Amino acid sequence: MFGFIKKSLSKTAEALKAIVPKKKIFFLKDEIEDILLEADVEYALVEIILNDIHHRDITRDILRPLLINTFNYASYKEPEFKAPFVELIVGVNGAGKTTTISKLASRYKSEGKQVILGAGDTFRAAAIEQLTLWANKLDIPIVASKQGHDSSAVAYDTIDSAKAKGFDNVIIDTAGRLHTQTNLSNELKKINRICDKAHPGSPHRTVLIIDGTQGNSAIAQAKAFNEMIGIDGIIITKLDGTAKGGSIFSIAHALELPILYVGTGEQPENLTPFDKDEFVDGLLDAIYEEEK
Repeated sequence: MFGFIKKSLSKTAEALKAIVPKKKIFFLKDEIEDILLEADVEYALVEIILNDIHHRDITRDILRPLLINTFNYASYKEPEFKAPFVELIVGVNGAGKTTTISKLASRYKSEGKQVILGAGDTFRAAAIEQLTLWANKLDIPIVASKQGHDSSAVAYDTIDSAKAKGFDNVIIDTAGRLHTQTNLSNELKKINRICDKAHPGSPHRTVLIIDGTQGNSAIAQAKAFNEMIGIDGIIITKLDGTAKGGSIFSIAHALELPILYVGTGEQPENLTPFDKDEFVDGLLDAIYEEEK
């Protein structure tokens, strides 16, 4: 796991070389501020992190707990539920929703669970086709209709099929964009209601997919989804393709939601459970010299 997370921070580490051409045992406060900003940690959060530091020389041992603290609220507790476990996947187009759904499905299948997918993004024909291709590749059943059909009906039919066949997990895709935000909000709320009608208490988890390459600009987008429908957890994709790895601190701090997984590559196994300790250590390894 650590190998995947550290590797996914390689572009962030490369960007930090402009600030830290040579690793050191300690840094001055101004230097740490520049490092965190270069990694795309939001300025206001940088001020919060550094506010209580009164040492002239900031060592790894001083900085590490302050970075860890930004994730302290973000523990996730799986809700009590009666199978199947229903997940609603939301996020804007291009964030990697479809690929992430396939990775989640592959993960559950490898754990011996029976999974079914619901192609609830009926706004885009390409989304239905792409998810169907993944379902066929993974040999996982899928409920899909044509572009323009009622997405909540797809959600209902997917859950109904899972219950009839005794499946363990239901993963439902949703549209990332409709003509207006009001339309998107109304559709997501309707899907929520229909899920609960099909299987009381569901969806059991609503997961927001965030494109890691967008850095801090993803925060406003995430807040909008949270206000629309209520988010239970976040998956950050494309972490391996960005120099903005530090934005995860800002996203976590701003949303006060747990980060469940990070996408660290294109393969099904490249969906890594997020571990705050390993993430922070991966970032610190890029700037601090190992003490002898």
